[in-house]
Amino acid sequence: MQELGLDYRKYLNPSTVSKLNSLELKARLVVEGFIAGLHKSPYHGFSVEFSEHRPYMQGDSLKNIDWKVYGKTEKFFIKQFEEETNLICNVIVDVSKSMDFSYDKNIKKLEYASILAASFIYLMLNQRDAVGLTLFSDKLETYFPPKSNRGYLSELLRSLSTTNAASTTQTASCLSEIAERIKRRGLVIIISDFFDDVNSVLKALKHFRYKKNEVVVFQVLDPVEINFSFGRDAIFKDLETAEEMTTQPHQIQKAYRQAMKEFTEHIKQECLNSNIEYNLLDTSTPFDKALINYFKKRSRLM
Repeated sequence: MQELGLDYRKYLNPSTVSKLNSLELKARLVVEGFIAGLHKSPYHGFSVEFSEHRPYMQGDSLKNIDWKVYGKTEKFFIKQFEEETNLICNVIVDVSKSMDFSYDKNIKKLEYASILAASFIYLMLNQRDAVGLTLFSDKLETYFPPKSNRGYLSELLRSLSTTNAASTTQTASCLSEIAERIKRRGLVIIISDFFDDVNSVLKALKHFRYKKNEVVVFQVLDPVEINFSFGRDAIFKDLETAEEMTTQPHQIQKAYRQAMKEFTEHIKQECLNSNIEYNLLDTSTPFDKALINYFKKRSRLM
């Protein structure tokens, strides 16, 4: 892990990360920036390799604490062994056309979702967790079952980096199909804008819980999709149907914001009722917010 110094925060900023060349580099620097923040960078000459250590959790055997690490960091870490797999996780990403949206200088929702998914994959494989990847639009575009092989990383990230947003959205039916494919229960991470019939989507999310999986949902939206702050006459084009509508945004801004608030709050509340962890992210949100929520969920599972 590289020494990031005091600049680690920039590697958590979507607009900065998006300028990097490869998806693997983006994922690695997001994860390293996140860990630097956890350790209150700088490292003072020491870094924790996730393939060898993980944070101590209540119930761990004291004999597995690495006391040399404690002496350098004053933090407890457990030695991990090569054959140890801690968690089975399926990362699911919406690649439908509605994800191909950005406004002004924001990065596209799909790029944000891809970097976030890649960061989870990078992190989990380096922790010896088993992770798989599914991409969907109106059908399952790609399905990789969970594996804990570190060499799996390049294959998963290649699939993410070469995927273009295409086709319409059939979120509910795709999620239900994915739920049926998952044979070993574990953690399911779903990244989408959820622009589909909300009740059908919620029913599909509950399908994962019915199959005894733990579920974390990340609803990714462009900031303007939340606040509707266009400020001038505009032509709105549906990315999936190509339908167009001319309007004056300021005249409908209040009603739009209310409708969007009700939409996201409905998803949030129904997720809460079903013990599904819900997170709303806009594409300007630093990636550490999502990663810390993952760690909170993971700590409760182990």
